Amino acid sequence: MGTKNIVTEFVLFGLFQSREMQHVCFLVFSLFHVLTVLGNLLVIITINASKTLNAPMYFFLSHLSFADICYPSATTPKMIADTFVERKTISFSGCMTQLFSAHFFGGTEIFLLTAMAYDRYVAICRALHYTTIMDRGLLAGASWVAGFLHSILQTLLTVQLPFCGPNEIDNFFCDVHPLLKLACADTYVVGLIVVANSGMISLVSFIVLIISYVVILLNLRSRSSESQHKALSTCGSHIIMVLLVLVPPMFMYIRPSTTLAADKLVILFNIVMPPLLNPLIYTLRNNEVKNAMRKLFGVKGTSGEK
Repeated sequence: MGTKNIVTEFVLFGLFQSREMQHVCFLVFSLFHVLTVLGNLLVIITINASKTLNAPMYFFLSHLSFADICYPSATTPKMIADTFVERKTISFSGCMTQLFSAHFFGGTEIFLLTAMAYDRYVAICRALHYTTIMDRGLLAGASWVAGFLHSILQTLLTVQLPFCGPNEIDNFFCDVHPLLKLACADTYVVGLIVVANSGMISLVSFIVLIISYVVILLNLRSRSSESQHKALSTCGSHIIMVLLVLVPPMFMYIRPSTTLAADKLVILFNIVMPPLLNPLIYTLRNNEVKNAMRKLFGVKGTSGEK
């Protein structure tokens, strides 16, 4: 590509143009971000401080909670700060850093959810061989490495493109698709690789997760009612989280290329809501976690809970 890259910064359009809506965004997303960080931090501290939450499921949950702190932190603080300024700019290097961070933690989140589903499958369907099959440290580490490889590919594909103007991004952060629209080169091949890298990862992970839970449900038919209830309670929380995390990326990347405006709300939902709801989804129906939190704060559990 012979075109010289003369763009040194990008202008972000943000979510809304009206000052009133920007003030609302500041209040709402500031609150959401604080709750997200505190909620997931509480989950991490509870799991690491408790002597009873030592099952692999909680090990993966602590990793997921850490990813859920970092994922929105890659974009939300900048979005909140931009509500105070008329011209929302981000440097070229800052844009690439934001792109890498968002895809790194977002991709890792998907791979961790897949690892958690595999953990549930082995625990329920291959219980006698669980200790020989499962290596939670290896699975968690592989999830972070896979997230890094996914993100570095997205970033390298984008950073090597020439940008000679315009430099306005119709979004609240730097993502691949809006940047491809601004590149001064044919991005058809790059776009296909981006779709394969992001969209297909989400789609394949979703299919693998669905197959895993179908096998689990079929296996549970021969179990006692108590075993079924306990397994379904754990799996139900995970399925809700999977739907929240995986459906939006599949919509964003496996769709016509003319829907960038609609993508903003989908991206916002994907960045904000799963990390915000993660602590609630995994703790509201889990007495072990709730009792560990009570013990952490020195509060006695109710008599109806074990």
